[in-house]
Amino acid sequence: MRLVSFLRNGRAGYGVAKDGGIVELGGRLDAPDLRTLLARGMQDEARALSARLAADFPLTEVRLMPVIPEPSKIICVGINYVAHAAEAGRTVGKHPVIFHRFADTLVGAGQPLLRPRVSDQFDYEGELAVVIGKGGRHIAPGDAMSHVAGYTIFNDASVRDWQFHTHQYGMGKNFAASGPLGPWMVTADEIPDYRRLELRTYVNGEQVQEGRLDELAFDIPHLIAYVSQALPWNPGDILATGTPSGIGFKRTPPLLLKQGDSVRVEVTGIGELVNPVMDE
Repeated sequence: MRLVSFLRNGRAGYGVAKDGGIVELGGRLDAPDLRTLLARGMQDEARALSARLAADFPLTEVRLMPVIPEPSKIICVGINYVAHAAEAGRTVGKHPVIFHRFADTLVGAGQPLLRPRVSDQFDYEGELAVVIGKGGRHIAPGDAMSHVAGYTIFNDASVRDWQFHTHQYGMGKNFAASGPLGPWMVTADEIPDYRRLELRTYVNGEQVQEGRLDELAFDIPHLIAYVSQALPWNPGDILATGTPSGIGFKRTPPLLLKQGDSVRVEVTGIGELVNPVMDE
């Protein structure tokens, strides 16, 4: 099942992407949005309802929003592929490198990535993102996957000079309209083993990144368990698992994003997240 959040005729909604269209769930289920649906554990109801209904309107009639428009938190992981650590001149440490994003940096599939006016060092980072379905704290690694509602795609677009203003590089990860998330969430039952997924990033049709999810230095159960020792996970929270090697500013010459570019991130079993680049 592919769950989406969208805008149609100026109205926010959510539903299931099916046969090139959307089965709208808002008004049919006792949940005003997708985040609430996950919190109330209503995925089975959504699946049963969408299975017996035809699409209400085509995907082309909506503007896709970030699949969870307002997650309570977005936890990002840096240096989580060994090859990416090597290209960045880093080594994988004993603990994962964690930083945070704000919800108002997110944009949906098809919406512009804004290259900020204060920098020309705008870079791409294709990633698999996990959507939390069941909250909790002090989660054991062996129980962590039961907290996963599904998977989506993330582009952790980064403003590199701002990222390295200090050793705390969160500022370069939190510019407005720099975090595409979508196009939808594929529920966990459709992806029995995330480690078999493959990720590829393309800039203007040219492949620039490739990675397999079994290459993560810290796997998803470890990350969920680690973060839960400090913070409670909430339904709808996002865990961005890190990017493979091939980032733009470490290439020779550097490949940095400019107005008119297009970035496409593909993950097998999920789909593709495509966004144009515009100057602020």
